[in-house]
Amino acid sequence: MEQASQATTGRYTTVLNRQPSHDGESPMSPARTRVAVDVGGTFTDICVFDDDTATMRVEKVPSSVDPIDAVLEGVAKAGVDLRDVALFCHGTTVATNALITRRLPRAAMVTTEGFRDIIEIRRGTKEDLWDAYKDVAPPYVRRRDRYEVAERVDYAGEILVPLDEAGAHRIVDVIRRKGVETVAVCFINAHANPANERRMAEIIREQLPDVRVTTSSEVLPEIFEHERFSTTTANAVLAPLVSGYVNRLSSSLEADGYGGDLLILHSGGGVMTPKTVEKLAVRLSASGIAAGAIASRHIAMLSGYPNAIGLDMGGTSTDISLVTDGVLRTTKEWTVEYGYPICLPSIEVLTIGAGGGSLAWLDDAGALRNGPQSAGATPGPAAYGRGGVEPTNTDANLVLGRLGTQLIDGGMSLDSNAAEDALHRGVAQPLGLDLHGAANSVLRVANANMADAVRLISIRRGYDPREFVLVVFGGAGPLHGVDLARELSIPTVLVPPNPGITSALGCLLVDIQHDLSSMFLGRVGSVEPAEVEAEFSKLEAEAYERLRTEKVAEADMHLLRSIDMRYVGQWRSISVPVDGTFTDFAGAVEEFHAVHAREHNFRRDSTPVEVYRLNVTAIGTVPKPELPRHDPVRSVPTPSGSRAVWFQDETSPHDTPVYDRDALGAGAVIEGPAIVEQLDSTTPIPPGAVAEVDAWLNLRITV
Repeated sequence: MEQASQATTGRYTTVLNRQPSHDGESPMSPARTRVAVDVGGTFTDICVFDDDTATMRVEKVPSSVDPIDAVLEGVAKAGVDLRDVALFCHGTTVATNALITRRLPRAAMVTTEGFRDIIEIRRGTKEDLWDAYKDVAPPYVRRRDRYEVAERVDYAGEILVPLDEAGAHRIVDVIRRKGVETVAVCFINAHANPANERRMAEIIREQLPDVRVTTSSEVLPEIFEHERFSTTTANAVLAPLVSGYVNRLSSSLEADGYGGDLLILHSGGGVMTPKTVEKLAVRLSASGIAAGAIASRHIAMLSGYPNAIGLDMGGTSTDISLVTDGVLRTTKEWTVEYGYPICLPSIEVLTIGAGGGSLAWLDDAGALRNGPQSAGATPGPAAYGRGGVEPTNTDANLVLGRLGTQLIDGGMSLDSNAAEDALHRGVAQPLGLDLHGAANSVLRVANANMADAVRLISIRRGYDPREFVLVVFGGAGPLHGVDLARELSIPTVLVPPNPGITSALGCLLVDIQHDLSSMFLGRVGSVEPAEVEAEFSKLEAEAYERLRTEKVAEADMHLLRSIDMRYVGQWRSISVPVDGTFTDFAGAVEEFHAVHAREHNFRRDSTPVEVYRLNVTAIGTVPKPELPRHDPVRSVPTPSGSRAVWFQDETSPHDTPVYDRDALGAGAVIEGPAIVEQLDSTTPIPPGAVAEVDAWLNLRITV
């Protein structure tokens, strides 16, 4: 089973800068080119890094119905010869979209008698406590496709009732007649003893060799049955889709000359090969949003900021992540749809419906709202001229002059008249505002929504945003960065050199990573350290085996340990790192008290502490590009033009110089008001702010 922790991930990040060896069978051998691809809902981004010249080039192509078509088109458009590619890494939204749209294969579930409805009963909670009419989405496996079989294991792992094999065979006959493609086997207490579960899986595989089988004891051997069953069924329904997609892409790349393994970014911040994806497809459920968080951490660390808030704002949504002391926060329980937790480690990213295409609208009380509804890519904002008539954030930015009428180097023209009409009809006229006041109000509401989300992921966790740098990226992120930083009193904003493809860059900055864990319940003082060490050794043996399966050379393998602990009587646990051979609990307990105090603002040293779970993170280091450092030459650049721009809450425009981002070298300084334009984004610098291009060509704005 795979698990991770904040502490483990923090220690993992120190491994990122190690230079891996290239001996043995490791597929990550030195070569000239590295390619990363990030597939989004509107565009597919290609990031190509050349080791020989230490240069990076980017490409964007429209996403396609079959994502593979856009991936191959983008690689071809970027002029990449796959025979020269040493590493090909891919972040994908295939799994996320499948769960959201419910375009899933026919699936079945086999469970212990009496536990058929666990995944439908859930925890009995609702997303909106006060809405009695809003139902939670149905389970991924319909009730008619969930089957019970006689078997029982007790809490300690003793088999009370052996598997009823005659009943198991009858279930297999029904599954065969229904044309089921994938089966989840979820037995109660299988985490304590998986024997019955494994036997059920064997019977299915023997009689139905073409049907995929997922067992809960392999995916998530943990005590809570709903979380275990939910994660396992999600893995089962995704396995045929995701592994099919990954294998088809891998074959296409191989046919075009690529000789290495396709590496797929998973939600925990590492990568997997197609062989592992077949077993743990559910780990890709947050693949797309993890890349941006990884890249924002890397950019902030390069620039000397160990504390960073990453804000990735695209056309439909905004993803917000948090880095403290160089550590990306992770979570062990998250959902794509409320009520169905996926309890494998994921980088903690808060997503809200705020993007360039988010709609401005009035509620029944006449109050101005922004999102989560979106104009999407089709028809898109009114300014796109594709039939959209409702006002969006893009329209507001265009009316205020923060956006120019030409985007993507002239590849897209924006219609100012259409944007003005939409804002006048949808906001200005109903609220009695002038046009620019209406546009300003639309953006104020959008910024307030994002500021609230940042507070949730920072202040609510005990962190002060004023001690962080704000890294803004995505096509729309830089448009809102400075205004958002001012609202949160964040002193500095970083805009990466290519904001629109920053997520793709994140795919090049990760290692192969597996997270394993084992339930280990016992009070400190009653558990012998030798027992803990023995269990760690078992996990590490499996970890090494997984890395060998993925052809990682021995010298590139690194294992990290952590223990999940809690006060006796608590429901939630906290992970603390442990180093070397485990000989006593003193250091781990003290670390637990300290982390508990930071997370929850109290500690109880006199309360007994218990061990809940042991974790091992297995890392296979992958060569990473070293982004070139440029010597700053302080200069004042020359603008390429000017236009009238209304900045936040100002009643009159500024005649604002416009600068070309590509012409700004390291050390260039720009005082606001100013606009910086580039292929994939636009950055307004309001009056009072100063921007400087740093050694890594980030635009560092002092707010």
